[in-house]
Amino acid sequence: MLSIANKVEQYVSESPFLTEGIATGLLNLSELARQMRPQLESDLWKPVGQAAVVMALRRISERLPQHDLSQPIILAPRLGELTTRADLTISTYRLSDSSTECQRQLLALAEPHDGAFVSVTRGVHEMLVVCSGTLLHLVEQAFAQERLLARVENLTALTLRLNPETRKTPGVYHAVLKKLAWDKIAVVNMMCTFSELTILLEQSQTGAAFSVLSQIVGH
Repeated sequence: MLSIANKVEQYVSESPFLTEGIATGLLNLSELARQMRPQLESDLWKPVGQAAVVMALRRISERLPQHDLSQPIILAPRLGELTTRADLTISTYRLSDSSTECQRQLLALAEPHDGAFVSVTRGVHEMLVVCSGTLLHLVEQAFAQERLLARVENLTALTLRLNPETRKTPGVYHAVLKKLAWDKIAVVNMMCTFSELTILLEQSQTGAAFSVLSQIVGH
């Protein structure tokens, strides 16, 4: 059976906002304990004293590493820019023995379409296809015999060009996603290459996300 301390630590570890707030001393632990008590009592099926929660939070804060929040995100010299691409569609298919052949067919069909976007990611159980809206009919043609699990249309991609040295910097992606989360911007999907981070969003949130990420580029 979980103890109060174990449950509090679970709550904190599952929330990057709580972890960072406690590590930097920005949160009032007594107030945080007061807000956590109802959920703790519901999960543990017993009364929970505020003092016990505060003590658990203090012990967690002593173990958390101190984060250097002043460290900037490193953008590529002269290439640290933010680019956008609109009218994208995500299609998710169940992975099958013929998925690789479907991928090959799609790339062959899309090759003559200069300027259009297509990306295929193979997972453990699924295959994700991101393409320009103008290529959706080609995706449906290539994957006609595959099982479609989900499709999301009318998306915008925002791409940050990063310095390759960022691969040595812990928390780079977290720093970007945190800025979006604080502004209640939901990320539909992400794609990464060696020096690019692409975030897929609903069109309605593009303006707000562009404003947030432009601040990163500007710094």
